[in-house]
Amino acid sequence: MGYNILIAQGGGPTAVINCSLQGAVEAARASGKVDKIYAARFGAEGILKGDLIDLTDVPASTIAALSHTPASAIGSCRRKLGEADYPTVLETLRKYEIGGFFYNGGNDSMDTCNKVSALAQREGLDINVIGIPKTMDNDLVLTDHCPGFGSAARYAAISASELALDASGLPIHVVVLELMGREAGWVTAASALAAKLTDCRVLTYLPEVPVDEEKMLQDIEREYAKGLGLIVTVSEGICGLDGKPLADTGIVDGFGHTVPGGTAQHVSDNIIKKLGIKSRAEKPGLLGRASIPYASQVDRREAYEVGEYAVNAALRGETGKMVAIEAVREPEYVSSMSLVPLEKVANAEKKFPVEWIVDTNKISDKFFDYALPLMGGGLPSYAKLR
Repeated sequence: MGYNILIAQGGGPTAVINCSLQGAVEAARASGKVDKIYAARFGAEGILKGDLIDLTDVPASTIAALSHTPASAIGSCRRKLGEADYPTVLETLRKYEIGGFFYNGGNDSMDTCNKVSALAQREGLDINVIGIPKTMDNDLVLTDHCPGFGSAARYAAISASELALDASGLPIHVVVLELMGREAGWVTAASALAAKLTDCRVLTYLPEVPVDEEKMLQDIEREYAKGLGLIVTVSEGICGLDGKPLADTGIVDGFGHTVPGGTAQHVSDNIIKKLGIKSRAEKPGLLGRASIPYASQVDRREAYEVGEYAVNAALRGETGKMVAIEAVREPEYVSSMSLVPLEKVANAEKKFPVEWIVDTNKISDKFFDYALPLMGGGLPSYAKLR
């Protein structure tokens, strides 16, 4: 009997999630040890339905095109596996004689991966289970950073800078930019780079620090009065002093998380009504995680490498692990791959360090020292004539 593998993607896609799929498929082909390469159509949903895509003989050129294909090429989902699902999962694994199982995703996906690993051990199945990290939120523990974050951070920094230049070029309103980040503010923190790339003033609010809305408005009024324009960047999930989101859609996703939304509009409305200052709310939303032109080359390379490393680790006999990225930044940025236990990663969350938040709405240079290498080189240098 040959060695067949099954790859699935879970949670919100990133600009580089398919690079990990490419790395895994190409590693499997190069090994000469894998007979069949399957992908679950729409993640856990495909596993439960036995709906698999056979990638074994897909042309190499198509697999190579994954490097610049946004979103999830095989389909993702937000489905949390429960006890009632286990018999169906076992049926699919046995039917397709799976020897290597790989789940590419964030916190909840690593929980799914860990459950499949435990299930395989409990049922005596000889399956190597490896988690492939992915999340633009950068909130997986035991890894220096997550594939997908560098590209989202680059998008946030450049987009905020472009809006900042617009706000300072015609400083008649405050621009409020809402970026993705339900409970961790890593991506929104990157938008604060606009303060370094432009002359515009920038205030940044992350979920890690509750927002005093009265003080927020006072700070906005003070900074706007200084001229040169003002941009306020907010994570979609920021909460007030009462612990409740400033804006709440009232929707709960498949993982049981409240879906935030409308935060920028909420803040913008308050600026208009309470300060009498013109304001505009901007929200790129999904563009922040789907933009290929803004993708970081470092992020793209590392996303490929974690997929490649995962398959090679499984072929070495490793199981119950997630691929982690180790990194050093001095004298130059260098990264490498290692393995960490899935059980220590599943459902754990790495918050943005509060010590990197200055006066509730500024971001420390320590964060930029950490994040800039992940965002890749070639950040824009703008003309300054005023």
